[in-house]
Amino acid sequence: MSISTSIEETLTSLEKEISVADLGSDEAIEEFRIRFLGKKQGSITGLMKRIPDVDPADRRAFGQRVNELKAVAQARIQKAQVAQGPGVAGTSDVDYSLPGRVPARGSLHPLTETYRLITRVFESYGFSIEEGPEIEDDWHNFTALNFPPNHPARDMQDTFFIEQPTQKHDGILLRTHTSPVQIRVMLDSEPPFRVIVPGRVYRNEAISYKSYCLFHQVEGLYVDEGVSMGDLKHILHVFARELFGEDVVMRFRPSFFPFTEPSAEVDIWWKDDNMPGGGRWLEILGCGMVDPNVLESVGVDPEKYTGYAFGMGIERIAMLRYGIDDIRILYENDERFLSQFD
Repeated sequence: MSISTSIEETLTSLEKEISVADLGSDEAIEEFRIRFLGKKQGSITGLMKRIPDVDPADRRAFGQRVNELKAVAQARIQKAQVAQGPGVAGTSDVDYSLPGRVPARGSLHPLTETYRLITRVFESYGFSIEEGPEIEDDWHNFTALNFPPNHPARDMQDTFFIEQPTQKHDGILLRTHTSPVQIRVMLDSEPPFRVIVPGRVYRNEAISYKSYCLFHQVEGLYVDEGVSMGDLKHILHVFARELFGEDVVMRFRPSFFPFTEPSAEVDIWWKDDNMPGGGRWLEILGCGMVDPNVLESVGVDPEKYTGYAFGMGIERIAMLRYGIDDIRILYENDERFLSQFD
């Protein structure tokens, strides 16, 4: 089947243009593609759109010739792109003679580093790690830990309640500390207990450079026959030396916690030559001997067993170790900050 003379001349002319076009650069290749295969103004695309207008007698042959031209153009583009491969001078803005760049790599968050260090210290002294739910009931979070209803000690915890407690059922809340896990451990097994409980906790506090609505704690519990305050002081001295150096100076100050009696807060001396006296005392954790009422609430005989407990904020320890003065930056995911811990 033949094609009319005028159409044939048009196709022949286009075929010649395709065959002689210069494709010696990336820019020339792109111009060629737009000129012949562009969706709006491409010459071959335009011919494809004209197929319905061609005389029915010529339509089949015309369509075949246009498809052949399209295939030739595409083949030229593919061949030219291969020829323009990497390393061809003057065809790319990339200098392939330069040494390779070291790929960016991730690093552990300072909270993760601190968490692992803390757990490693206590694991080396026989403490196991226990975890529990972040959504708790009022009994595990408060009552079993010697927080009676309406007791002023509950005001120490600014709680996110999901369901307020009533006379018929315990309230549901986001745990304010990881101590409820200690209760669960003592309910589920028999003494002795030697555990640490790391995890995220929540308190409804105003956000500032020193407080946040969530943070991480590590609490510890050791219950056995004959456990004393001396045992507590020893393990905390070991812990402080591991984190802050062999020359760390500590002090224990009397304090109050509903679930321990006696209770204490532990400070370390933070050297700072710019301050009067050469430094200041900084609190790092709270601790004490487990209150007998707590042991009774979980069915442990307080006449036979004694124990100690302690708790610390991972953020607080991390801020001291790394010289961070604003807790909020730990949660902002700022790469400029995080890149310092590679």
